[in-house]
Amino acid sequence: MTTIPKQDFSLSPDELAGFRANGFFGPFQVYEIEEMKAAWRRERLQLLDRSKAVYQDEAAQSGNTNISNYDRHLDSSFLADHISRPQIVDRVASVLGPDLLCWRTEFFPKYPGDEGTDWHQADTFANASGKPQILWPDEVKEFGGTITVWTAFTEANEENGCLQFIPGTHQQMNYDETKKMHYEPDRINQADKDGVRRGFFGYDYRELQKDPDFKPDESKAVSMVMRPGQAILFWSTLMHASVPHSGRTDEMRLGFAARYVPTSVRVYPDTTEIEEYGGRVSLDRYGAVLVRGEDRYGFNRLSTETTRGHAFTRR
Repeated sequence: MTTIPKQDFSLSPDELAGFRANGFFGPFQVYEIEEMKAAWRRERLQLLDRSKAVYQDEAAQSGNTNISNYDRHLDSSFLADHISRPQIVDRVASVLGPDLLCWRTEFFPKYPGDEGTDWHQADTFANASGKPQILWPDEVKEFGGTITVWTAFTEANEENGCLQFIPGTHQQMNYDETKKMHYEPDRINQADKDGVRRGFFGYDYRELQKDPDFKPDESKAVSMVMRPGQAILFWSTLMHASVPHSGRTDEMRLGFAARYVPTSVRVYPDTTEIEEYGGRVSLDRYGAVLVRGEDRYGFNRLSTETTRGHAFTRR
């Protein structure tokens, strides 16, 4: 019997060099366009049922904070499969090595008329809570942040709020995440920043600037126009943002971000709950997912089952 070799989606040497220089790679294909459209038509109704979601707290159940969009891969078999797809994981492993955790996923919807997202960088993800959510080991302090793979579940373009990057900006942090931003939901869709309506889900990311006079060089920004089923891979420390949804189309833009770190990184260190975006949820039922390789460190709570029963264990 003939064995069909598994396709390898690892980055080539040239692709890896380009990623290291620019801080991102893609877009690349994860699903065919019609395959993605059909999957989302099927899955969106199932995801309205939060009865098995790991965050059952009032803040998450209400859907009024960004926390409600976190970690649905832990109760959705489609999303659990998505975060482990070789088209994604092979490429992430090219950057981070063979032993990988997916520590968070998030949906990012943008509806007609919604503001764009502030220019920002994330290293420890303490930006909203004021407490580090990931910590790299001391021996690799030159690294930081996470690899994000942002997949377009719908069309993403300059009309409906696509991502923007400033290439090469991932090597230096312009923001101090130990400063805590102030949550003011009333300013959502209200702020004009250098002629563009932008915000950060009720925060103003400029509050974290190391230099109060710093302004991103938007003349170097590139727009990530993507079709349904395409994905982009980037360092969270890369300067990134999104443009507003113009409202000239009635289609929501939807992205799904999966975040990856090596197993040597501590996730939610000494933390029992997430408190941000005006809400608070318990991490009692949370577990990171080992998507490739093995965990030789035992630092983190791992999910041993993602869609049936939420059985978690510490290793």
